Amino acid sequence: MKRTVKRIVVSGVALTLASVATAQGAAPRGLAHPDLWPAAKSQGLVDPKTEAFVTALMAKMTLEEKVGQMVQADIASIRPADLRDYPLGSILAGGSSPPLDSPDRSPAPAWLATARAFNAVASEARPGHTTIPLIFGIDAVHGNSNIVGATVFPHNIGLGAMRDPALMTKIGRATAEETAAAGIDWAFGPTLTVPQDERWGRAYEGYSEDPAIVASYSAAMVKGLQGQPGKGTIQQGYVAASAKHFLGDGGTIGGVDQGDADIPERTLIAIHNAGYPPAIDAGVMSVMASFSTWQGIKMHGNKSLLTDVLKGRMGFDGFVVGDWNAHGQIPGCTTKDCPATFNAGLDMAMAPDGWKELFNNTVAEVKAGKIPMARVDDAVRRILRVKAKLGLFDPARPYAGKLEMVGAADHRAIARQAVAQSLVLLKNNGVLPIKASANILVAGADADDIGQQSGGWTLSWQGDGNTNADFPGGTSIYAGIAAAMKAGGGRATLSADGSYQAKPDLAVVVFGEQPYAEMRGDIRTLEFEAGDKASLALLKKFKAAGIPVVSVFLSGRPLWVNPELNASDAFVAAWLPGSEGAGVADVLVGDTAGKPRADFRGTLSFSWPKTAGQFTLNKGEANYDPLFALGYGLTYARGGKVAALSEVSGVDPSLGNTSIFFAKGRVPAPFSFATDSRVQRKPVDSATLQEGAVQLDWAAGQDATIRIGGNPMDLTREVNADVQLQITYRVDKAPATPVKLSVGTGAVDASALFAAGAGWRTVKIPLACFKAHGADMAAVTTAFGLSTTGPFTVSLSDLRLAADPAGSVCPK
Repeated sequence: MKRTVKRIVVSGVALTLASVATAQGAAPRGLAHPDLWPAAKSQGLVDPKTEAFVTALMAKMTLEEKVGQMVQADIASIRPADLRDYPLGSILAGGSSPPLDSPDRSPAPAWLATARAFNAVASEARPGHTTIPLIFGIDAVHGNSNIVGATVFPHNIGLGAMRDPALMTKIGRATAEETAAAGIDWAFGPTLTVPQDERWGRAYEGYSEDPAIVASYSAAMVKGLQGQPGKGTIQQGYVAASAKHFLGDGGTIGGVDQGDADIPERTLIAIHNAGYPPAIDAGVMSVMASFSTWQGIKMHGNKSLLTDVLKGRMGFDGFVVGDWNAHGQIPGCTTKDCPATFNAGLDMAMAPDGWKELFNNTVAEVKAGKIPMARVDDAVRRILRVKAKLGLFDPARPYAGKLEMVGAADHRAIARQAVAQSLVLLKNNGVLPIKASANILVAGADADDIGQQSGGWTLSWQGDGNTNADFPGGTSIYAGIAAAMKAGGGRATLSADGSYQAKPDLAVVVFGEQPYAEMRGDIRTLEFEAGDKASLALLKKFKAAGIPVVSVFLSGRPLWVNPELNASDAFVAAWLPGSEGAGVADVLVGDTAGKPRADFRGTLSFSWPKTAGQFTLNKGEANYDPLFALGYGLTYARGGKVAALSEVSGVDPSLGNTSIFFAKGRVPAPFSFATDSRVQRKPVDSATLQEGAVQLDWAAGQDATIRIGGNPMDLTREVNADVQLQITYRVDKAPATPVKLSVGTGAVDASALFAAGAGWRTVKIPLACFKAHGADMAAVTTAFGLSTTGPFTVSLSDLRLAADPAGSVCPK
């Protein structure tokens, strides 16, 4: 039988898959073969002048100062004065870490003051101290989105639908200017993942399932953030970029965050590495290692990939930074002690809260010979090289303080253009564009909510808790539509619940996923609103009344929405458009005669599922059978109708719920409520919903326990990420005896939480508390347990996992 040899070209380098497979043979798992990878040459970072400067500087440095360059702390766990005793080289602001002495969701002045406070101490002239500036990193992943008032661009999944590298460079440049203006030097982007399973909660951080699209955007975004290779400086309003996450995070089995990409090396090269050679050619200054594993080996400890492939074969001359405490997941390591990660090739460990212990332990391990001095010098040289090329040693920082750049009008115009170009028209039965002179209703809870349309990694890690007031200068989708209608002589009325007095000509319904980021965003089925079809009910209400329906769907991934598509006359995938919702109206609303003002340009960068069980649906795979293929997208010029679709999801809908244990008066599947017969249970009204809560009543002398649980859950990642159990409750009768609150087998004394008090209250308890009290977080069957000896009466209205640690408490 003739054997066909398939060749794949990745960034100009042809790989013979047959030879890869032969070379791999029975090699150890997780061991890369550098000669099979594309060779790339880093440009602009290494030059004689810079290297001489770094060599002279390193000759003055103590071991402690060198190790300090290799450790990064989060601003929530370090104060500027700490730098006098611990000469760290870098700080970061994690997704929910506020600036110094400031509240969450702070505007730019507080961030600028924080950056200046830390750099003032780092730059002090002190005896025995080598003055080296800090590099301050932040997750500016869709604009400098930690800062109130910043321009928030569409998430990467939407940008991938544009197919416009030139606009990507403009987005990178605007992001750099808004980051540098706030005194911050380093953006943790671009994300070059190539998601292959949309159940992954970070799928929206990828531009596409197609490695060619990712590769086409890679250099464009790096050049926007950093300028021309080796030429852009902080003085010019550029920042260091960080290509992430190296490598394979989009290929983990089951779409599980921080999981194992148990795939052949040829797949790792051809798909998941596609964006890195262009980024290196563009002079990217840093690469962030992935939490994930390849063939059983944690990336933070994989020397063959970090050192032999990335730095050796691919010629990367910048530095490799870790992810949030990810080094602690290497076997034999903890977050506070990990020589293995440095020996593998990590140059800077992200140790947000254990930085002090990691610093002390690393100094001791270098002295003991566990980490070679040559490895330390290589890491420090790479870090100082980047600092020098970025201009951090020049104290003049003219861009820092140019706060008019934050949310600047020209940046918002770029974002608005990106929104318009990213919209993908999936269906249009002749109702779009909207006639600007019409009387329309804009419905749905998400229609006037900038936080919802921005998604995760927006002002907080998971993107929850945001209100329109947190986005000064931003525009909701409703506000944009209302302005366009008014300009055309028509009218748009907002009605979140879809109620109206006079029948409108048309209804625009805005709905979609709740904001999420990694872990919380991991799902087990692609069905939208599995089990609770509130959005579908609203669509059907309008259809039953004979009102044409336009659906605007907000999501971080393609989802199975066949019922919603059937109930819509037009359906637009708007992804997560960010702060400039007016970009939606630019395409949906036509002129007074109903002619388009702008056409749809977006096409799918991810395949759209035909069933809720098509988890790994990627073009080129065997049995590829999507509802809408990669590259699909209707336009006004070449429209097309969509026939009625099957509404059989193909999966058990209860699989979709992994974090909500009680809501809207019921326990959603797959969890169940096991009430001890000695505890009386009855429905009561919540603060917002009739019979939206349950009242639990312990009679005097009745020792009893109620539980909500289900199949075993592995919550170890959630513990590491400081996820909390969030409870919304009302004490109707204060307990007379101690109350125990449990998750799994760990119980805490929660008596103080249930003391007498009026009205509904919400409390968040870190899952780590329950682990500390004996819970096996790898096999949790009790999501929530409450036990006491009455009398005690409490009403519960909501019970779920939350990822915003602000205000959380750990009962003693």
